[in-house]
Amino acid sequence: MARKKKADLLQGTLDLLILRVLGREPLHGWAVSRRIRQISEGALEVNQGSLYPALHRLRDRGLVRSAWEISEDERNVKVYELTQAGRKVLEEEEAGWRRFSAAVEQILDNA
Repeated sequence: MARKKKADLLQGTLDLLILRVLGREPLHGWAVSRRIRQISEGALEVNQGSLYPALHRLRDRGLVRSAWEISEDERNVKVYELTQAGRKVLEEEEAGWRRFSAAVEQILDNA
């Protein structure tokens, strides 16, 4: 049985995926990574070395905010959620990604 090849994520793509996942619900960092892996059925895996700098970058841009909370297992976790600006950027970036991927599909199907 062939193993699924893990896809490398470009910075802009990673930011879009994080915004999309946080658009559904606030999550702590590890849960963001886990959710991306679950939704992609293991095809996309975000390591901590990429995830946390991306979350900090999004926070610095005002697209997400963070707050310390107590998790179910009584640990302190930093939970991230979209800001209003983050929702607007998510909408714009998602539309741009869909246009881009449709153009790539067009080329793959017709070249």
